[in-house]
Amino acid sequence: ANGEKPMAAIVGGSKVSSKITVLEALVEKCDKVIIGGGMVFTFLKAQGYSVGTSLVEDDFVDTAKAVLEKAEKEGKQIILPSDIVVADSFSPDAETQIVKASEIPDGWMGLDNGPEATKEQEAALADCKTVIMNGPMGVFEFEKFEKGTFGIVKILADITKKGAVTIIGGGDSVAACEQSGLAGEMSHISTGGGASLELLEGKVLPGVAALADK
Repeated sequence: ANGEKPMAAIVGGSKVSSKITVLEALVEKCDKVIIGGGMVFTFLKAQGYSVGTSLVEDDFVDTAKAVLEKAEKEGKQIILPSDIVVADSFSPDAETQIVKASEIPDGWMGLDNGPEATKEQEAALADCKTVIMNGPMGVFEFEKFEKGTFGIVKILADITKKGAVTIIGGGDSVAACEQSGLAGEMSHISTGGGASLELLEGKVLPGVAALADK
């Protein structure tokens, strides 16, 4: 509610369905929302692009469209990756290539952000004073698909040094910060991913409410 502006949220992970209410809340609160992970492909499909064999929640394509329209109406920026690391199978030793997000070939699946996407995220976050991250940018558990997630963690470490407040929520995001050796550079890290999303949505968390009563 009182984060210093410009404020950004980074929302990753695989499913729009589990994060749609928080995405809607974040579009209201934040100036910029960066979307990464498997959710990207539902948004790309909503924009009319072909996504190959990437993870897509067909039931949420219209919802993704509505989020994009809401952001445009409210003058907020939603940042989707402009390039994608695609693979011919979901495997640590898959064949990979980097393609434009609008040109994912048939039979290939997107598993990480490409280098251009990371550069654009760096530019978008450069002036931000408050940044919340929940969810990775790709399948960082496989070495070939870790660059997008580790790239954004590095950006967050850099802007924290310049005075931004960076808040990381959720097990996967915390694991990514720890694996990249930059966990200590963030302002705040919480393993409570689901709980932090509920808090951002505006739900009352009983433990927090009890503290507020004191």
